[in-house]
Amino acid sequence: MTNPVRWGLIGATTIAREWMIGAIRAEGGEIVSVMSTNAERGRDYAAAQGIPHATTSLDDLLGRVDAVYVATTNDLHHAQVLAAADAKRHILCEKPLALTLADAHAMVAACREAGVVLATNHHLRNAATHRAMREAIAQGRIGRPLFARVFHAVQLPPHLQSWRIKDPATGAGVVLDITVHDADTLRFVLGEEPETVVAMVQRSGLGEGEIEDGVMGAIRFRSGLLAQFHDAFTVGFAKTGFEVHGSAGSLIGADCMTQAPVGTVLLRTATGEELLNLDHENLYRRSVRAFQSAIHGEGAPAASGEDGIRSMAVAIAALEAAKSGRETSIEPGL
Repeated sequence: MTNPVRWGLIGATTIAREWMIGAIRAEGGEIVSVMSTNAERGRDYAAAQGIPHATTSLDDLLGRVDAVYVATTNDLHHAQVLAAADAKRHILCEKPLALTLADAHAMVAACREAGVVLATNHHLRNAATHRAMREAIAQGRIGRPLFARVFHAVQLPPHLQSWRIKDPATGAGVVLDITVHDADTLRFVLGEEPETVVAMVQRSGLGEGEIEDGVMGAIRFRSGLLAQFHDAFTVGFAKTGFEVHGSAGSLIGADCMTQAPVGTVLLRTATGEELLNLDHENLYRRSVRAFQSAIHGEGAPAASGEDGIRSMAVAIAALEAAKSGRETSIEPGL
């Protein structure tokens, strides 16, 4: 019987409180420390979450754990992941991995050299809806995939309306926060790579200054498939969805671009309509389970560091396309 993985939280964050702490504990992990640059915040967070230790020192935390969950602002990921790799700690990092592809490549290389697992916390590929769609496409149930649509426009809750819409230095904005998820989910479901993107961003006033709070665009994949995406922080009454339309049928995912284990998938073909059977489970538990198994040498994480680079490359190219007004190549460098 393997010993529980000892986890450290880098960042006293909302996502850890709402989703990851419970997932780690449910999968047998032990959270032994949390790091916050604000000592009082760290102590209060640890007390509220039943974590035995809080610190302001990354080195202190790294000396106590086997693995870390990095959920700080995007601009801090690079240095924190490099420090964890140097200490030979396994790393589950929030998306986007970094603000530049060069930094993300350095993170992946450092973890490979250190012999530690680096995973990107792209939770949506753990959803039963997307796994069922991926399987149906692989089985040829809709023929040749021709088009896809992702609608992921939501209302950013007030308690999250901080750096994401206020601080450009952190990598704020809807593209690096949401479009990066669309990119990973499209890659996962379709099983192919994107090549170019066009996009237009919206600044409706929720994001400060030049920070975009909405985006629409289209991605061209290697096969010629075209995928639309619509992401926003400003839409309070829309449903999310993910659709793939092929030469012999369509897959229509409803209410599936979410953190919760919900949603449906309808398969529509010449023979009629069929709701696919879905085995819903907590997306973050599945992510943690795969990550811990990878630590023990059993399989791979749900989304690797390389997956994180590829989703980042789409988001960065989308921002460039919106700025230039031109179809832009997606170049992950892998």
